[in-house]
Parts: sequence; C-alpha cells; structure tokens
Amino acid sequence: MTGLLFSLTFTVAAPFWALMILLPRWSWTRRIIDSPLIVLPGLVIYGLLVLPAIGEVFPAVASPTLGGVRELLGTADGAAAGWAHMIAFDLFVGRWSWLDSRDRGIPALIMSPILLLTILLGPLGLLVYLLVRTRYPVTETA
Repeated sequence: MTGLLFSLTFTVAAPFWALMILLPRWSWTRRIIDSPLIVLPGLVIYGLLVLPAIGEVFPAVASPTLGGVRELLGTADGAAAGWAHMIAFDLFVGRWSWLDSRDRGIPALIMSPILLLTILLGPLGLLVYLLVRTRYPVTETA
C-alpha cells in the first residue's frame, strides 16, 4: 500500500503543474488553480500515511532531533509520508506563486522555469520567485 501511495502522490499533483507551466493562459487554468483544494489529494495521501502511525510520528516532530527525524524518514512509510508532505506543500507554494505572478503580470516564460524549480527543489523555487516578484509590482485592476 505504501508503494502505491508513494506513486500516486506526484501523479495527483502533476496535472496542476502542467496547467500552470504548459497552459498558463488557458481560461480553465485560472479557474482550476484558483482553488486551494487542488492540494487536497496530496494531503489525503499524507493523512493515510501519517495517521495510522501518529503515535510514532507525533513525538518525533513535537520534539525533533536529527536522529529521530532520520529514523522516522528512514522507513518506507516515513519516506512516502515525507514525499507526500513535500509534494503537497510545493504545489501549494507553486499555486500561490502562479496566482501572484498573474496579478503582477510576470511573463509565463519567466514563471515556467521558476515553477519547474519549485517542483524539483521547492524552497529554492520559492526563493527565486520571491526575488523575481520584487521587480513586478501588483498591477491595478479596475
């Protein structure tokens, strides 16, 4: 079951990334990406992996140590839960970046590589986006 959930994690997020990167100007992209619920499938997978082991997970995250976190993530269940956590949060950050970039008028050709970086190395993609967005003030809409 863990292997299946691990495999599903990126599969359920990939269509949303594809819309933001490949079809940023399609009218349905905005309608779909506007909903924060696009991260729900990843969150459900995370819950399915973490909740049955909450007795082991909670102490490790409530009072984290490097050894404890390493031990937690060193299992198949822990690695799959960590992956689901990363995918869900990266998608949420990518969604926010994409929506914010639309409001700021940042060109899709600039955003596509940033979104790809966010998929691959989430925090670095966010850092690059935060730097880029300083060059583009929010455009006024009437």
